[in-house]
Amino acid sequence: MARRLVSITLDNLGDLPHRCRSCVFWELDPVSGERACAAGGTDLEKEAWLSDTLLEWGSCGHLLYVDNAPAGYILYAPPAYVPRSVAFPTSPVSSDAVLLMTARLMPEFTGGGLGRMLVQAVARDASRRGIKAIEAFGRLDGTPDEDDASALRRDAEADHSCLLPADYLLAVGFKTVRPHRRTPRLRLDIKSVASWREDVEYALDKLFSSIQAPALSR
Repeated sequence: MARRLVSITLDNLGDLPHRCRSCVFWELDPVSGERACAAGGTDLEKEAWLSDTLLEWGSCGHLLYVDNAPAGYILYAPPAYVPRSVAFPTSPVSSDAVLLMTARLMPEFTGGGLGRMLVQAVARDASRRGIKAIEAFGRLDGTPDEDDASALRRDAEADHSCLLPADYLLAVGFKTVRPHRRTPRLRLDIKSVASWREDVEYALDKLFSSIQAPALSR
């Protein structure tokens, strides 16, 4: 089984899962995202974001192929390039960290350590650029208190189906730096990645295969 890891570019963007290819949850602020969805221009907005980020910052994602079939991907960028990152009650992302936006493995490719490969690729790239950590907004499923109307409004701004499950992030070494009952912010120090044990592979694979792309109407 041949594995190949490449940077995401405009040439291979079409190899992302269809709904992920058209998703601009992270790439646009909530208002702009709704407008793009209503106008049917999410594909172009995704391309524009990727083009600008590649030109100004460099590689911001990886695609993983197994025997030339797309098996999974991961996207990341400094928070300044991710408009949605400021829409969470646990914002902002730390200035010394890169934001892990989203990642996914195709279900048929789970169980082989591919999730670990994707996160390690981000860690290697971040280390090369002098970035100290990877941060992510996790998802905690649950029912908020009925009397906390402000929290409900904030939560409504985010489609939680696009977030990585917090439990799995914790299982693979992330630590909570700002708690929240729905969207905690978690952090993985780059120096700790080298000491990961092999048993995180299963957790990462399960994490990425569990992510569902958000509805385009959001």
